Amino acid sequence: MALTRRRFLTNTTAAGVATFATLQFGAPGAYAQTEEGTISIALAARAPSGINPQQSGLTGGDNWAIYQVFNGLVQSRPGTFAVTPDDFQPALAESWDVSEDARTWTYHLRQGVQFHHGYGEMTSRDVMFTYGRQIDPDVISAGKVLFNNIESIDAPDDYTFVVTLVRPDPLFNASTAVTLAASILSQDAFEEKGEDFNFDPVGTGPYFVESTDESSILLTAFPDYWDEPAATEHVRVSFIADTTARTLAFASGQVDMIEGVRQPGWIPTMRQRDPDTIFDATAPGSFNTLHLNLEYEPLDDIRVRKAFRYAIDSAQIASAFGELSTPMVGIIAPQFAGSVTREELPEELQYEYSPEKAMELLAEAGYPDGITIPAYTSQREDYSTIMLIIQEQLRASNINLDLDIIDHATMHAENNLAKNSVALNSSSFPPVPTLPFLQRLAAPADAKPDGSGQGNYSHYGVAIPGIDDLLDQAQDEPDFDKRIEVIEEIERKVLEDLPLLGIITLSYVIARNPRIDLGFDVESGYAYWPLNQARIVS
Repeated sequence: MALTRRRFLTNTTAAGVATFATLQFGAPGAYAQTEEGTISIALAARAPSGINPQQSGLTGGDNWAIYQVFNGLVQSRPGTFAVTPDDFQPALAESWDVSEDARTWTYHLRQGVQFHHGYGEMTSRDVMFTYGRQIDPDVISAGKVLFNNIESIDAPDDYTFVVTLVRPDPLFNASTAVTLAASILSQDAFEEKGEDFNFDPVGTGPYFVESTDESSILLTAFPDYWDEPAATEHVRVSFIADTTARTLAFASGQVDMIEGVRQPGWIPTMRQRDPDTIFDATAPGSFNTLHLNLEYEPLDDIRVRKAFRYAIDSAQIASAFGELSTPMVGIIAPQFAGSVTREELPEELQYEYSPEKAMELLAEAGYPDGITIPAYTSQREDYSTIMLIIQEQLRASNINLDLDIIDHATMHAENNLAKNSVALNSSSFPPVPTLPFLQRLAAPADAKPDGSGQGNYSHYGVAIPGIDDLLDQAQDEPDFDKRIEVIEEIERKVLEDLPLLGIITLSYVIARNPRIDLGFDVESGYAYWPLNQARIVS
């Protein structure tokens, strides 16, 4: 049966009412006690994929555990993005110096920092090992593209680490050092454990991994943590892919926090159930973009890609999510520098929603009766909701998206093998305007069938000329305002070629039991945050 937007929203509302009824009458009582001395959070994934920050194919649930177990050289203030160089705070580096040309970064490491499980003191040897793997072209690791600007690394002594860049980067802390992929590994533990490190990791964070099973990761406070000890002894990161099961686990008090359902009607339903429930939301949240595979016919035809752009109404999709969402025009979130507005673009790049124009373009491309394209997406609510609405919008323009909805981890694995033709991606980025392009559209990030590539599922810059020269220009520009001008030119180039379509930003949401005090307010940031300050207050 065809799924119209009206039917979709009706079904969603009905599902929300059904869930609400179940919560009202099926739960033993609001906010029952969870495991004693344990704060628990449930994420929308089926099972943990690993707890190694350099491991490919990780999910958002994995990232929550990784962030508690590892540290980077620097950090943002909890609950925010560090936007300017002065916003960053010390972590494993207690201070740093930057050369006038912003190409040499010297980090002075904190002394006495201990690794978990008796693996000894962290020194520059471990930092060299961590960054060395990321810049080694023969090592397959997550986030590798973030390290492409590094020319060399050096450790003149045990507590000094020096990074020399190819190009100036006044925001190197934001673009690289603060990212999860730059979390510092124990060289001894990694070399000793081999593949076992993925589920038995050793970091310097406030928590270490106590145990893992097919549905959860139990973390225990590290007594020798270099900063203030964790406020709560245990954190359990659980994986509950099913929306109803996850919501009921929260309502019955089995878990304290759950990944919110970024689906129309869910937050109002939760508020009706208990107005005291706290919703922590990041802004802008995730960039939800749609890759069009340039190596897949007929998506290799620009007229077909333009038909997609005219057929998709981002404003309508955003309206379905209410206050959590903003429509995108280009690839940069409208809340960040470097984004473009429709009004400032030339008319041919504005792509006002028009099914009629989309069908005209298909006919010009030789498809007067329309096209059918197979694709798959995740069963996670935000992915499936967005793609089901897109599927219906495309149908109105004679584009049949033969959509298969699969397990979230499987989707990531298949995308990493370059198997998808139309791939929705949801990623959070800091306010570093080069990063979305480097990770999603740069030629070095091209996804490859052997899994050795990165997140450029469109094959832009490989199948057709891309934006790599402009990216080089942006990265060579030390002046921030001039760099932004180049980023805006990149946005226009992407709108001309349409390898990737900006759909909506969507705030990442965690529903929290009011008995849990995080120790800070969530304003912005990645789709995970520290839990070492969190405590049970009632």
